[in-house]
This record gives sequence, C-alpha cells and structure tokens, in this order.
Amino acid sequence: MIDPVRQEVIALAQTVVVKVGTNVLAGPDGTLDGAHLQCLADQVERIRRTGRKLALVSSGAIGAGVGQLGLGRRPSDLRHLQACAAVGQSSLMRAYQECLSKYGTQTAQILLTAGDFDNRTRYLNARNTILTLFEWNCLPVINENDTVSIAEIRFGDNDHLAAMVTNLLQAPLLVLLTVVDGLFAADPAGAADAQALATVPYIDGSVMDMAGGSRSSLGTGGMRSKLRAARLATAAGESVIIANGRRPGILDAIFSAEQAGTLFLPHGSTIPAWKRWLGYTARPRGRLVVDAGARNAVQNKGKSLLPIGVVQVVGSFFKGDVVALCDAEGTEFARGLTNYAAADAGKICGLRTDQIGQAIGAIPYEEIIHRDNLVVIL
Repeated sequence: MIDPVRQEVIALAQTVVVKVGTNVLAGPDGTLDGAHLQCLADQVERIRRTGRKLALVSSGAIGAGVGQLGLGRRPSDLRHLQACAAVGQSSLMRAYQECLSKYGTQTAQILLTAGDFDNRTRYLNARNTILTLFEWNCLPVINENDTVSIAEIRFGDNDHLAAMVTNLLQAPLLVLLTVVDGLFAADPAGAADAQALATVPYIDGSVMDMAGGSRSSLGTGGMRSKLRAARLATAAGESVIIANGRRPGILDAIFSAEQAGTLFLPHGSTIPAWKRWLGYTARPRGRLVVDAGARNAVQNKGKSLLPIGVVQVVGSFFKGDVVALCDAEGTEFARGLTNYAAADAGKICGLRTDQIGQAIGAIPYEEIIHRDNLVVIL
C-alpha cells in the first residue's frame, strides 16, 4: 500500500544515505552472501538511476574478515578486531565493485573516524570529497576506519556514523537496513502478534524504551543504537527509515513509498550545515553547568550564555572548542563554541559582566558563548 506521507518523503529525498548492517551482508558464519549483496547492489543502482545521489555506509569489514580467516565468531579484543577489519575491508570493497561492474559504476572507498567529524577542516574535506564523487557519478562506500579507531571499535557503530554522514551531506533521508522489519511496540520474541510500527512522529523516552538491548552475532549495534542514530538525524530535520535488509526488494519497496519498515519523521525544520556540525556532530570537549534562568534564556529566549548563569565548569578545553550546556540535573540542552578556556571560565562563572575584568584582568568577551555560536539541541 502506498503511503502519501512516505510519497512526500521519497519525493524530497534527492540525496540519500543507506546504511547496511553486517548481518544483512553476511551469513551466520560471517562470510559475505554474494547473491544477496548483488540484489542490494542492483537496487542501489536503480535508486541512482532516478537521478538521486546515494552514499552507502557499509558495515561488514570485520564480519568479512571473520569469515575469510575462518574464525567462526567475532573476536572480543582490540588487536584481533582490527586485524579482522584489515583483512575484510578489501574483500568488502572488491565485492561491491564486482556487483556494480555490469552497470559501469565506479565505487569509492572512504574510511572515517570520529576525529574527522570533530575537526571542522577535516569535516569539510570529507564533505567536499563525497560531493565530488557524486559529480563523477561514483558510489561512495563509507565505513568506520576500524584498523586505527580505538574508541569507536569498542563503543561505536556504523548506525551513528550513518547519521553523521546524513547530517554532513544534509541528506533528507537516511535508510538503516538491519535484520528486523522495523521498530516493534512489543518484543516480537515474546509476542507473536507484535507488528512493526509504520510511522513514529517523535523519538522520545517511551520510543527508546521499545528497543531491546540485544546485539547481533557479527555486528556491533542493536535497535537502541539505530534509534539513537535516528534521533540524531531527525533532530536535524531529516527523515529515517529502519527496515529489514534481508527482505527481497526492500529498497525498491521503500522508494516506491510502500509501507516497508518504520518511518521516523523529522523533529523540526532543516538545520543549516554549520549548526549541524556544531550541535550534532563535533564532540564536546567539556561542559558548562548552568542555572535554570540561564537555561531558559538560552533555550527559549534566544539569548547568549553569560558568565552569571554558569554554576560549574567541567573538563579541560580551550577558547573556540565545542562545549555542552547542561542543567543542574545533567541534561544537555545546547552546544556552543566557548569564548573562554576552561581555566578562565572557571574564574568568571557566576559573575556579572562588570566583574570579569577584576577576575581575569580584562573583559575580552561579555558572553561565554555568543548566540551566533550556539545550537539548542532539545
């Protein structure tokens, strides 16, 4: 059945990010499922031939390495995980290129780490590279640089990477392909009649609670990971669909506006590229804990953050770094570029503007964070 809401989402999605999970690509033993990979590649090519720009975020390097090395299961220690990624990444790219060669499509490998998104220059370089590949009609295949990324290989996943790429490209649609039919209101393992939700207007605490804590045998994510990624993308004004990548023709169904998977609607209007980086991509270097009055002024009245509203400075950061703004309960509600390093911020917190000079010898800025360099994320 065609959904008019989905019709509008698909019509507006001229740039698309598709993320493919490890278990979508691989069999139980970790080896790549060549036949299924070909079916997905065929669908990707059909989407591209509608004139859309498509970036593919693909897991599977570690899983492919597990299969190629005959390990039988995913290792748990860092050096073996990184070795699996090194073995499997070339195999993964070769498989994509072989599947798309009959169309004359060139694939391009892009390996990223969280640091590439933290640094504004590297962030823009990654964006410009992907846009140039679009100009050349190449398919960017993006993955975490698992062989060098220490923190991300332990705690991260490509769901989060896909959401950040979506924000990087300002893509109106992110499709997360997994091995379930979408988000269920109840655990289908315990409720045989449980149905996947067709549409979720807003991702709040009750929606997050619908996700279980399980992880797949070869991948690193689960439904909670996908919901966090969906929240990151929808908060920036984009739509997200979570669907079953093992279902035959799933991308064809999605781009025909059929009710396949769960559609998550944008939380608000589209956010400019600069504020996407500041509010939803770069990782904060520290925290400023503020009082209720300061939170209200920043969040609801569009004001800058003044020293008098800051009650605590947490972390080590320098002028120009991204910092998080939190209330007394620890809820992060905004991010911004600080005018002061942590040491000076600690000296002037709680002071009136006319007292700044007495504390640090000068008044270089009246605001700790100016409104132009601040993004409310709640």
